Amino acid sequence: MQKPQPHLSLWIAAIAVIIALINPLNTAAQSRGTITGKVTTAKGEIADNVSIGLVGTSYGSTTNNTGEFSFRAPAGSYTLIISYVGVKPVEVPVTVTAGQTTVVPTITINASLSQLSEVNVIANRANRFTRKISVDAAKIPLANLENAQSYSTVTSELLKEQQVFNVEDALRNASGIQKMWDATNRAGDGGGYFTLRGFVTQTRLRNGIAGLVTSGIDAINIEKLEVIKGPSATLFGSVVASYGGLINRVTKKPYESFGLEIGHTVGNYDLSRTTVDLNTPLGSNVAFRLNTAYNYEGSFQNYGKSRSFAAMPSLSIKANDKLSFLLEAEVYAGRNSAKPFFFFYNTPKDMGITDVSQLNIDYKNAYSNDNVTSYARSSNYYAEAKYKFSDKLTSQTVFSNTHSFSNGPSPYYYLITDETAVALDPSKPNLPGNNNYIFRNDQSTADSKFEATEIQENINGDFNIGGMRHRFVVGLDFQRQNSRQIYYGNSYGIAPINDPTFDYGAFNKQLVDATVAANPLTNANTYPYIYRTNTYSAYASDVINLTDRLIASVGLRVDNYQNKGSYLLDGTQSAKPFNQTAFSPKFGLIFQPVKDQVSLFANYQNGFSNPGLYTDANNQSAIAKLQNANQAEGGVKLSLFDGKLSSTLSYYRISVTNTLRSIAGLAYYAQVQDGTQVSKGFEAEVVANPIPAVNIVAGFAYNDSKYTGGDASIIGYRPNTAGSPYLANFYASYRLPGSALKGLGLGFGGNYASKNKIINSAAEGTFSLPAYTILNSNLFYDKAKYRFGLAVNNLANKEYYTGYTTINPQRLRQVVLSANYKF
Repeated sequence: MQKPQPHLSLWIAAIAVIIALINPLNTAAQSRGTITGKVTTAKGEIADNVSIGLVGTSYGSTTNNTGEFSFRAPAGSYTLIISYVGVKPVEVPVTVTAGQTTVVPTITINASLSQLSEVNVIANRANRFTRKISVDAAKIPLANLENAQSYSTVTSELLKEQQVFNVEDALRNASGIQKMWDATNRAGDGGGYFTLRGFVTQTRLRNGIAGLVTSGIDAINIEKLEVIKGPSATLFGSVVASYGGLINRVTKKPYESFGLEIGHTVGNYDLSRTTVDLNTPLGSNVAFRLNTAYNYEGSFQNYGKSRSFAAMPSLSIKANDKLSFLLEAEVYAGRNSAKPFFFFYNTPKDMGITDVSQLNIDYKNAYSNDNVTSYARSSNYYAEAKYKFSDKLTSQTVFSNTHSFSNGPSPYYYLITDETAVALDPSKPNLPGNNNYIFRNDQSTADSKFEATEIQENINGDFNIGGMRHRFVVGLDFQRQNSRQIYYGNSYGIAPINDPTFDYGAFNKQLVDATVAANPLTNANTYPYIYRTNTYSAYASDVINLTDRLIASVGLRVDNYQNKGSYLLDGTQSAKPFNQTAFSPKFGLIFQPVKDQVSLFANYQNGFSNPGLYTDANNQSAIAKLQNANQAEGGVKLSLFDGKLSSTLSYYRISVTNTLRSIAGLAYYAQVQDGTQVSKGFEAEVVANPIPAVNIVAGFAYNDSKYTGGDASIIGYRPNTAGSPYLANFYASYRLPGSALKGLGLGFGGNYASKNKIINSAAEGTFSLPAYTILNSNLFYDKAKYRFGLAVNNLANKEYYTGYTTINPQRLRQVVLSANYKF
């Protein structure tokens, strides 16, 4: 008899709670009235996505894309207020009558549209860690309760409070996502790896368009992060999205008043970080902004260091009332020592082990000298032109060009049995099989380059047709990838896994340079990824208000993928060109039993990928069929108590067909495309402001992922890239209310991950990384002109591991002290 799934009972209980809430909410609403109105600029422009609220309360809303707002509040007399950087606040007296609608005359604000990106609500912006509207998640400006897809948002306010300096660490605040690998800095694929809904994903999206960074991504220019969940190929294609979802970073934009903030941070492990955020107007319709950061950090291990520099300039130009331009660039450069990665040379079954406690890894040993470094650089350039045909119809043209470069070694280590150690080095004694040695290697890149170009055109409209509101996007997308990634590897013999008398620092730059010089690059000892691809796509999506409470959405993408062939180092063609065409539909439905407070949602989402060429069982080259992923999801989204409680509860099921798997027992590497996989689970997220001084972010995720077709040795097993089945995150912040110490606050939180099976099959055995709970805390004093912060990460000094078929030790306790000053 099949065991009941725990997430199903949680799901049923959650729905019961929501239904129980509906009646009390309606009862409480009887003592309230509604405030409606519209906001425009002094030039008559529609002021969309502007926050507005009642002074001294948490009641408020955000204008939609027609500049209109509507929210409920208790009966009484108030002051309606909007305040933004460098401009005098607008205050409007308003009286709310129970059971009636108060229409506020059109509010005119003395600012341009570009300034509104810096809106700072004085009217007690209570729930600081949430955003109501996303422009990129659906390529249509939609409130969360209008979007039939799940997504999580991590705001810049949360990152500043926690003193989080990179995107990889920032994502600990999003539900259902887990870091597997730190960035390796390799051109093309070096960014950090995560697992989401049982599938691997990376940070490949920036402001809704491709923006690949192959090093760790500095958070200095991040306004918010959006984790868009589930297959999303209809709007984003197959290049930047995985079947589990995608990560979109939304950047800071220029505004039309002067601003300058300088910060410096120090911490143990020799952390030293300097940041600058400069904004200045360059005339009445032009503004420039520069965010930049320099970061140096050592390691908790005996060797290791990293230096990185990030610069992100942006320029906004308003040509006239209809036409505007935004030019942006990102430059990342760094030289880093490799962080130790332990792979399996022998299987866990052969080694007789099932978890890390059975290995004798020295947690604080890097196993190579910190002068073994690689250099990486990413430079991205963006240009956007927006043209407003009318208040109902706009055009967005976007150009993106991404370059990445890497050169140098990246050491890694194989876990081996003693018998294998003797075979690799007969001078070693034949010990009884206690896994005493590691096999040292590196995977270097030789002047590797990767370039991607994307051109995208979106037409957005908002019209009433046949008595129903249609918000739609129609888009064309062209993406080109040009890769010249050159990988090569060398071996450096075996070493004891834990011997205090062994000189691990002798694995150094001199040894690596000499070994590389003795082995010139040829076709035989390199692994080139030299290819060029073009992808041509067209897509459309429409969000339809069937009634004021029932919203449907439908979308379709047509995608033509053209692979121009693959080549060896000497230019010889190693794989022939081929084309594939894919169709990707999506559907969504929302019903609001309590308007603008409770949304019941369901969706069908599709994803696909082009695996390319593979070697079949007959040792022949074959073109892989398209892989497809289909998701069915249902859940509830909440925005209760005037925005003080924002929550999403969802259940999903993703099925994948045509996966490739290796064929064992052949003299050559071969694959067969007969695999199927099912990934299903439950996610819950809460962002709350229960009392004025407290803000909470919490999440829980359960994922049940397994192979359902393919080789008998894996059917029924969890994929070794799916991560931990159970994940949880929590953070609570308290700020002292109005007093002599106003601005003083503290925060506490942490993350939990259950066991992670990084090797898992009948043939290889099962090896698990242990469950872990990591706690973090911070203290801050935040004033208008300056800010001081103290953070302690990994408060309990916990030894823990992440992994992507590997064992990767993570950073121990770190104390961070920062100071910022605003001019």
